[in-house]
Amino acid sequence: MAQKVLIVEDDGNIAELLHLYLEKEGFETQVAPDGGKGVELFRAFRPDLVLLDIMLPVMDGWSVLKKIRENDKTPVIMLTAKGETVDKVSGLEMGADDYIVKPFEMKEVLARIHAVLRRYGGEQDGEEKKLTFPKLVINLDSYELLVDGKRVDTPPKELELLYHLASAPNRVFTRNQLLDEVWGFDYFGDSRTVDVHIKRLREKLEGVCDQWSLKTVWGVGYKFEVASGATA
Repeated sequence: MAQKVLIVEDDGNIAELLHLYLEKEGFETQVAPDGGKGVELFRAFRPDLVLLDIMLPVMDGWSVLKKIRENDKTPVIMLTAKGETVDKVSGLEMGADDYIVKPFEMKEVLARIHAVLRRYGGEQDGEEKKLTFPKLVINLDSYELLVDGKRVDTPPKELELLYHLASAPNRVFTRNQLLDEVWGFDYFGDSRTVDVHIKRLREKLEGVCDQWSLKTVWGVGYKFEVASGATA
């Protein structure tokens, strides 16, 4: 069965180009010309991936992404003419999976789509993705974080980052490694988004247990430090 891609793009020429290339690659596509229609089609079409422009009529891309992320983790690749770092960071912090700046090469778009779908598909391989420590359960199957027995609302990328760190206790990861391994692409050497996600995770986890902690290794990166025998 063909994988489905929703294209939310108000530029008719770009939307048609994406539609033609993706159909040729074997994807089933639908096109939404504005943000409002994008949200509507997302619910009806149930795509495997969304290509989402930022500058849209009716509802901008940020608002569409926010709506999608309210209760869904379908991968989203942002398409925009804006190349500033602040826009890239904003998109990633809000839960986007990748970011492509116009004008783009179709080969790059297709490569990014395949890479994101591979990463996403890798989460559905049947292997249990759940880590347990004293007073902490990180469940990537249900996308739940339990802290001291209570469910804590956590955006998907924050949870994926914590899971990645905690799955290799005491190993130090550089920011670039985390961008590559959690976000899945080289984010132009800008590490601010990792720092922001770590800060938010610390707010949720600080002081809960003395058996583990999120540590900064100055000048290098981060690690999930675990005391000997702390895995439950």
